[in-house]
Amino acid sequence: EVQLVESGGGLVQAGGSLRLSCAASGFTFDNYAIGWFRQAPGKEREGISCISTADGSTYYSDSVKGRFTISSDNAKNTVYLQMNSLKPEDTAVYYCALYQGSGIVLLATVQALGIMSPKIFGSWGKGTQVTVSS
Repeated sequence: EVQLVESGGGLVQAGGSLRLSCAASGFTFDNYAIGWFRQAPGKEREGISCISTADGSTYYSDSVKGRFTISSDNAKNTVYLQMNSLKPEDTAVYYCALYQGSGIVLLATVQALGIMSPKIFGSWGKGTQVTVSS
């Protein structure tokens, strides 16, 4: 059974940093992709970053590019999201999700389209709250 567990959320002041972790189990890190999404109250779920577990290729939305960094430790089946220069508008519940198709193909597609739809990710964690105070 696939399980994804997020951790590392919390309350931080604007300009601060947090590192989120997504611990995965029930599958091996072959040619898949792990994505990070966030959802603020009253807003749609937004895809903000993604990594291919096969070749480490990455995607960032414009809203986080230059501030957030995604990385993967395949030996630990864990994906991280380092979030720097946090802003109040980053406040949301953050989710990680698994795409169990070709991660290499997905990353090429997402990079070309510039958007990451939550509809194609089949397994989700329960989320971790990130609150950025001004």
